Amino acid sequence: MNRLLFLGNLGAGEIIVIALIVLLLFGGKKIPELMKGIGKGVRSFKEGMNNIEKEIENPDGK
Repeated sequence: MNRLLFLGNLGAGEIIVIALIVLLLFGGKKIPELMKGIGKGVRSFKEGMNNIEKEIENPDGK
């Protein structure tokens, strides 16, 4: 069975209920803004990781 690690033993029903609760709490207009913010955070994290990898590979800064 192919399961995502962070979801554990959640089934389709539980995921739908969680999605509905999120929709009720944040509303339809706030969810795209929330996802956009999460996307910017992930992008920033990846850029930081790439910079750290470059610094490790070239410690003298060349």
